[in-house]
Amino acid sequence: MAADRQFTWDPNFPGFGLQTTKTGHQSFVYQYRAGTISRRMKLDGSWFRFEAQRAGKPAPAAKGTARATAKREAEAARGAIAQGRDPLAEMRKAKEAAGNTFKAIAEDYLARDGSRLRSKEDREDVLKRLVYPRIGAKQIDAIKRRDIVKMLDKVEEENGPVQADHVLAYVRKIFNWHAARTDDFNSPIVRGMARTKPKERRRQRILTDDELRAVWKAAEGQQTPFAWLVRFILLTMTRRNESARMSRREAVDGNWTIPAKRHKSKKDFLLPLSQAAADLLSEIPTIGRRNDPYVFTTSGKTPISGFSKFKADFDKLCGVTGWTLHDLRRTGRTLCSRAGADPDHAELAYGHTVQGVRGVYDVWQYRDEKLRVFELLAAQIERIVHPVDNVVALRS
Repeated sequence: MAADRQFTWDPNFPGFGLQTTKTGHQSFVYQYRAGTISRRMKLDGSWFRFEAQRAGKPAPAAKGTARATAKREAEAARGAIAQGRDPLAEMRKAKEAAGNTFKAIAEDYLARDGSRLRSKEDREDVLKRLVYPRIGAKQIDAIKRRDIVKMLDKVEEENGPVQADHVLAYVRKIFNWHAARTDDFNSPIVRGMARTKPKERRRQRILTDDELRAVWKAAEGQQTPFAWLVRFILLTMTRRNESARMSRREAVDGNWTIPAKRHKSKKDFLLPLSQAAADLLSEIPTIGRRNDPYVFTTSGKTPISGFSKFKADFDKLCGVTGWTLHDLRRTGRTLCSRAGADPDHAELAYGHTVQGVRGVYDVWQYRDEKLRVFELLAAQIERIVHPVDNVVALRS
């Protein structure tokens, strides 16, 4: 008898017994010997589940009393021991291996470093859709270069070469993170595995006036989160997730502060809203969370997602294809130049940081200057969307 536990052994089944702790908690156990080592395993169904998983079958349902079920598990363990196996050692080894799969390592990486990533949700989505189904269950040490190549081939075929490169970048980061924390792991990724070149990935697409007019009018005719988002990105020249994950609390008195965790500069970014952008926000109904609801949401609980589906449907509606939400940001910046905005102020409104010594010492936020840029942008969009109305106004 241990100081804090008492055992009642079954005289007809050596090693099978009932353990009672000092607090009165009881559980069935099985004491056995593996070589020269004495082990005691708790009979809580773990061995049944382990064996069922090994065989690819569901675990057997409990039958009869707790004692009868525990005894059957002890008999199963005794049978394995008779074959030279060690149940506790096998289960411990399997548990350690389960924590060393690519998925387990990736989830650990996101849990530890995710708060520092602007694109955490995007990465999680890509990993779940394109990576875990192919290499998630593999032991990270067993993943070969050919496994990565086959996965990238599949992604490139189904989602395009740029998406394949995004997958490669996310997977490489996880491998490198794991290698920095492990003594004997080497990443299977090497240079030359990318499917595109940097120059090919650099987009130059901007919407023509006719395309912009079609996109805007299609969005204006839709009362949906995606349609509102399209117009808002154009008016604010923001990146997709900066706007898509916006909450009501971030916009106060016509000033929208994009939090550092969501802005590329890694700093809070002040974006003064033009009257057109403020009016758009006011027409979007508030749903969901009481304290700080998301602006663009379909559920009220989470920000809008599933952009590919929304975008495909919207392309059919507006008749414009071959553009991305990020192209709206680039189009907005080009329209600022057309509207005669000061180039330096336009760059600040665009969210680009000031370089060099000036960027270190000049921390002024240029609110009024940025607001003038956004008002010029809104006016330019209005002239493009409603050209006839503007011509009549000028003639008058």
